[in-house]
Amino acid sequence: MTNPRTTPSASPARKPRRRLAPSEKYEIFVQVLTQQATQREAAEAWGVDRSTVVGICRTAKQGALDALAAALPGRPGASPEAAALAEARAEVERLRATVTEQAVTLHLHQGKSRWG
Repeated sequence: MTNPRTTPSASPARKPRRRLAPSEKYEIFVQVLTQQATQREAAEAWGVDRSTVVGICRTAKQGALDALAAALPGRPGASPEAAALAEARAEVERLRATVTEQAVTLHLHQGKSRWG
């Protein structure tokens, strides 16, 4: 007696594996998320197994949760380079004001000594 599982004619025809692009996986996730299609309908439409659709949805959900957990409220801070540049510009402006003040003081002092 032969085992029906090992007999080539007894095994069901398997579909070749389909590699989905990331954009296709995202489209499947959106269809299921927005209830445009059930997991079974999406699997049939895209030619993949339902477990593939379940895995795509699980991965997308986890990725979204991880991204939201890492996001901080408010506007993003300045980069270290931008912060250093702003600090340098403030220092230049402070020095410019100091030099201008000293120049005015010197001019007034020398101007008065000529009249005296």
